[in-house]
Amino acid sequence: MGQNEILNVKHLKTHFFTDEGVVRAVDDVSFTIRKGEALGLVGESGCGKSMTALSILRLVPNPPGKIVGGEILLRGRDLLTLEEKEMRSIRGKEISMIFQEPSTSMNPSFTIGNQMKEVMRYHQRKANNHIDKQVVDILKAVRIPDPDRVLSQYPHQMSGGMLQRVMIAMAISCEPSLLICDEPTTALDVSTQAQIIDLLRLLKAKRETSLLFITHDLGVLSWICDTAAVMYAGTIVEYSDIHTILLNPWHPYTKALIGSTPRLDQDADQLRVIRGQVPNLAHLPSGCRFHPRCEMAQEICRGEAPRLEERDPGHLIACYFA
Repeated sequence: MGQNEILNVKHLKTHFFTDEGVVRAVDDVSFTIRKGEALGLVGESGCGKSMTALSILRLVPNPPGKIVGGEILLRGRDLLTLEEKEMRSIRGKEISMIFQEPSTSMNPSFTIGNQMKEVMRYHQRKANNHIDKQVVDILKAVRIPDPDRVLSQYPHQMSGGMLQRVMIAMAISCEPSLLICDEPTTALDVSTQAQIIDLLRLLKAKRETSLLFITHDLGVLSWICDTAAVMYAGTIVEYSDIHTILLNPWHPYTKALIGSTPRLDQDADQLRVIRGQVPNLAHLPSGCRFHPRCEMAQEICRGEAPRLEERDPGHLIACYFA
């Protein structure tokens, strides 16, 4: 691993063994995240983004899911070789996760203060009075007004935007090296989305926290990410810096994603869509997984899957005709 590499995922495979067949939710996925870098993982719903994140934290429900191959290197240490007790010491301390819907990720029976302090007590083993002050400081850092009052509230007493701020505060409370953000702005209105993105950018800049930012919104991706990996049907099809992905995409799927994004200068009847549907991961098409929906597909695409290869420096594409 390079000196600044925080996370290096190599050929990760996570499959689900069901009555219908083997669901290849994550199938040979590789990427690297460096210190202070934000990597965006983008694609349609069901392409394997969230399952990649859960695999990194080893939270895949087993059965029926299982990580069947690959490596997940956190500063050179393979997380897949660790005992569960060792993984518990890493979750929340070295790698934290912000979930898509905070109201379902918090215990409605306990106050915000109790839930935040529990995380810090487990990982930091500090005196209660020190933790009390630290919790207030963290809530102030995520721009929550009147943090003393918030600590005594229950999750249902807070708005979605405020609850997402609390979730971010919990995630950064132990100063993790890597913060996984699983569509953290999807359930929020546009104004609150912008506030949460600005907050994450500030944390990234001040603390040099690395981010894995999962989204299907290319607009959000452009605000915060340095690099991007485009996923389709469990695999990465294009991987490069964010400017190349947005301004000079090569893969037909990336182009289709960008083309289907609404624009202010576009009439409703001009909106483009990606024809067809995401394939069933238990019954994948032969060859390139995108070929049934691709306008450029030829016979070779139907017979053999292209490999993810570097076509330009730092620009990887899995396509024969990109």
